[in-house]
Amino acid sequence: MAYDYNTQRKRMALPEYGRNVQKMVDYIKTIEDRNERNRAAKTIIQIMGNLNPQLRDEGDFKHTLWDHLALIANFELDIDSPYPVPEPTKFIEKPKPVPYRQGDIRYLHYGRLIELMIDAASEMEDGEEKEYLTTLIVNQMKKSYITWNRSQVADEVIIGDMKLLSGGKLKMTEGVKILEIKELLPQTKRKPMARPHGKQQNKQFNKKKGHTRH
Repeated sequence: MAYDYNTQRKRMALPEYGRNVQKMVDYIKTIEDRNERNRAAKTIIQIMGNLNPQLRDEGDFKHTLWDHLALIANFELDIDSPYPVPEPTKFIEKPKPVPYRQGDIRYLHYGRLIELMIDAASEMEDGEEKEYLTTLIVNQMKKSYITWNRSQVADEVIIGDMKLLSGGKLKMTEGVKILEIKELLPQTKRKPMARPHGKQQNKQFNKKKGHTRH
């Protein structure tokens, strides 16, 4: 008896649609009548949409399905598609490089995100929103410092680092409050000591009781 292993089967262009969709697409490529081939393609599009309902969140859901159909068919399906058949190179394009901010992070324990938050807060006008963001920043800086350095730190050090990173644009005002360490880091609760079981208590009680008889 010969077994049909997945490793021996034809490689699928889009495995998320499953082997059955791949077989249906391969079959309709052999249909000679163009009208019948068009009807079969529309049926497969409906099936593909039901198999991947998350695609409905995309702006052009139908267009995406027809592009996927062309890819599954290896661009060999001659049908009257409602959309232009995409170029094969569209699916093999190299991803565009992600622009990273150049330069080293001044304080690694604070990280790049803190520097970006400081830059954003520095450009804000004075007011409640700026004070609120400054509060978040200074407390996150303190939390990160303690977490990475595993040591306590004076609030003056955190304030000095914030002023340095902001070029003096961020300052402590009445609305900015630095929290205590116990408020920033979760405290581990000690497990209560287990009491002796009833049998042990009775045993101790009986010992005492027997001792009084002698």
